[in-house]
Amino acid sequence: MILNKIIEKKREEVASARQKMPLSELKAKVKPLPVSGIFKKNVSRAGQVNLIAEVKKSSPSKGIIRGDFDPVHIAWEYQAAGACAISVLTDERFFDGRLKYLGMIKQRVSVPILRKDFIIDEYQVYESAANGADAMLLIARILTQEELNDYLALAKELGMDCLVEVHKEEDMEKALKGHAGIIGINNRDLATFNVDFSNTERLIRLVPENKVVVAESGIETYEHVMFLKSLGVDAVLIGETLMRAGNIGQKIKELMGG
Repeated sequence: MILNKIIEKKREEVASARQKMPLSELKAKVKPLPVSGIFKKNVSRAGQVNLIAEVKKSSPSKGIIRGDFDPVHIAWEYQAAGACAISVLTDERFFDGRLKYLGMIKQRVSVPILRKDFIIDEYQVYESAANGADAMLLIARILTQEELNDYLALAKELGMDCLVEVHKEEDMEKALKGHAGIIGINNRDLATFNVDFSNTERLIRLVPENKVVVAESGIETYEHVMFLKSLGVDAVLIGETLMRAGNIGQKIKELMGG
């Protein structure tokens, strides 16, 4: 199972990172964000579907998605085309991401940055904050209830928002028990990487009205976006469709009805 391989590798990476820079040193690099909650504010703007545009070079299921990959320029294009936030893949082994992309992109754009990775250790929470993330992804499926609660609390303490990703009912229960404020419903099964677009339709019914909902994966057309809007989502996270586009700005207009 690809997810198990990813998590196994991630544990090795975190252990290696801890040796190179002890947690105490990493904590010293963390500076409180001047404005906390900006990611949540941006992705929940009323009266529209808000776009979280993703910077992603490749994936385990699709291989290289974008050959001419310039993360900073892509992020700038996203912002110029109206994206409310930018998701940055930082996993190296499976997605060709880099942690340094967070800081590089942060210097060039003013919209909030989401770190998208497989967070399994508190070290990565501090790492996210130290590298300029306004928010980070927490995947309910790969965390215990206690871990999820702890990372949510730590992120809040450091001024970061969290997008808690769910794929099934058990994940949703975990997210709600952890009082997650932003819930991402992933249409892609992380075990098989197959996409089932009806996942959002089913799970959004379980979300209380005071939560922010983000739909993830499988979003390829304006009709998809409008369907998700009819379900009540606040935002959509789109990566591959944008990464494959020759003209990113034009593609965003097509998708979002601009």
